[in-house]
Amino acid sequence: MRRLVLCAIASLALYFAAFAFVLDRPLSLGLLRLEMREKLARGAALPSPKLVILAGSNGPYSHSCRVIGAMLALPCENGGIAVGIGLDDLFLRWLKLLHRGDIVYLPMEVQQYDISRAANRMDVDGAMLFRHDRALLWQMPPGRILGAAFDNTMPDGLEALAEMAARAAGLGHLRARLAREEDAEGDEIGTSLATADRAFLAGLHRVEPSARAIRDGYGTVLIGQFVAAAAARGVIVIGGLPTDFRDVRLPQADISAIGGVYRQHGGRFLELANHSRYPRADFYNSEDHLAQPCQYFHSMLVGRGLARLLHRRLVAPAPAMLSLAATCPQETLPPAQHSVRTSRASRRAGPGPPAG
Repeated sequence: MRRLVLCAIASLALYFAAFAFVLDRPLSLGLLRLEMREKLARGAALPSPKLVILAGSNGPYSHSCRVIGAMLALPCENGGIAVGIGLDDLFLRWLKLLHRGDIVYLPMEVQQYDISRAANRMDVDGAMLFRHDRALLWQMPPGRILGAAFDNTMPDGLEALAEMAARAAGLGHLRARLAREEDAEGDEIGTSLATADRAFLAGLHRVEPSARAIRDGYGTVLIGQFVAAAAARGVIVIGGLPTDFRDVRLPQADISAIGGVYRQHGGRFLELANHSRYPRADFYNSEDHLAQPCQYFHSMLVGRGLARLLHRRLVAPAPAMLSLAATCPQETLPPAQHSVRTSRASRRAGPGPPAG
């Protein structure tokens, strides 16, 4: 029995040592780490007041800091990466970079609210935290630490060996790839309507969580804690709805449950007239990812809504932005926004209300 116990202890020690200090996945997880590091570095360098957009991939794919920041005359960083990066991880990293007067917009994916505590413990970022960011990991609850410590499996170890060999051979130019996919403000770029997979988009279907699941979810707890902590620092936190297909029903009870997460903890909530819903023809490769012309169109509506909530003067979007947004299928910008020759008066007033 003693020998079995010693063997078990030795096996655990070997496992922890291997995944904490030796094995790594520099390609599959390396891109996420690089993306997060660069977004945080740019966000830290921005002067206050600044605008930060936080969500999963709905943030960078469907929202443009380049557009919204320009419309609000604020420096902006799109800090969203992907669903699967734990909200506790995301919020811990960004909270320390936020200062009085900063603005955070959170168009969180609906499934982020009803995530369970167990699912959060096993998020994909657990392996990254255990390998590269243990100082941050120790700031999290014990369950999250244990989940990260045991997040790796034998297939993960084999994948790590293969990725490390490929990286040593010079494969996987992550910085060049990231530069092709994101601009200097963290927005996803190059998501052309011409390359969207229409057949794939037509078959996508996702059941939205109920209002009760949203109110009771562990993700809701984490979001509420972040809103309260940021508000206590004098940061303005505004929640919003994520983009999704227009033909997927979003009950008003769900919208009220989402809005309540922010209002009850000292934040605000932006609800667009279209509930951030668009035809499937406007999307790139998932329900959360608008193609870039529609990303710009949606961002103009968000910028206008945020300006109204913040009582800020609105700057009309640049002609190039308007031209790209005007190519979004089945969406029509107001007549004043179509004109490239925007008058000084219309620039002061900002874009008019959306058609319909």
